[in-house]
Amino acid sequence: MYQTSRPRGDSPVSIIGAGIAGAWHALLLAEAGRAVTLHERSDAGMTESTSHWAGGMLAPWCEEEASEPLITRLGIRSLDLWRQHVPETAFNGSLVVTHPRDRADFERFARLTTNHHRLDAEGVRALEPSLEGRFREGLFYPDEGHVEPRRVLPRLHAAIAKAGGAIKFGSDAEADDLDGLVIDCRGLAARDREPSLRGVKGEMIIIETSEVELSRPVRLIHPRWPLYVIPRGDGRFMLGATSIEAEDNGVSVRSALELLGAAYVVHPAFGEARIVEFGAGLRPAFPDNLPKIRIEQERITVNGLYRHGFLLAPALAELTLAYLARGEIDNEVMQCA
Repeated sequence: MYQTSRPRGDSPVSIIGAGIAGAWHALLLAEAGRAVTLHERSDAGMTESTSHWAGGMLAPWCEEEASEPLITRLGIRSLDLWRQHVPETAFNGSLVVTHPRDRADFERFARLTTNHHRLDAEGVRALEPSLEGRFREGLFYPDEGHVEPRRVLPRLHAAIAKAGGAIKFGSDAEADDLDGLVIDCRGLAARDREPSLRGVKGEMIIIETSEVELSRPVRLIHPRWPLYVIPRGDGRFMLGATSIEAEDNGVSVRSALELLGAAYVVHPAFGEARIVEFGAGLRPAFPDNLPKIRIEQERITVNGLYRHGFLLAPALAELTLAYLARGEIDNEVMQCA
């Protein structure tokens, strides 16, 4: 890190976009005593936000399998911030399983990731009794967690208001019309300023059953259709894992079949579950799939969180705060015009 000049500490701060990136920026800045206004073009339900369709997994070590070290570094820091600011966050770990025929992929996942314990069949059963007899072995990542995006976002918004920040829903604010410092967290809507952004579709299905109970996200390793099953409470589970280079918001028949088929492999009872919802969100990504904080005088753009929004947002907000408070620059993430 190095230091550079920064906007005055008494400048009002306007943040555009109340999804996970904007919410964490508003929270940390408000708690630091800055005058913060968070603008969101949709209503408080946030159904138009990418965050509405997110998995909410806080899994920096599992993500080592397919991500750059930067994701792990920022993700590990974010875990501490989730614990500090949202103490009710579930940190029950992550469980990775596979069937014997896919053991080579399982071993590859184990080699490429760290901070896990190997489990035998009894260890898997002890963690998740519903999976008794289903898997011979597993990998347990004890320090990982997960949040329910549709529940945690309103909590973050309430914490912003409690810290003295203002939130304006239904505000289609333009940066040029706002006074003081502007932090742009609009995701794909920021392509007017960030033309290299692309949308990567992530599809999800929510199902409901009383026959399976899980305490943590379960990832199924499979060469064609990897899957994660995330408990949502009240007998509901989110199925996900698709990452498609397309910019529509529909769920394809192929993806639905693969997600539902993989869920059946995890537990046959999912075959009798009720389908509650299909949906898809477009994740904003730069060509290298890494996040960036761009600083240009009185405007800061935070974007490109890809499929790591809930994992990275707290740490990115902390970096922005460190720049505003002390002029610190993280060279891996931040760029100054």
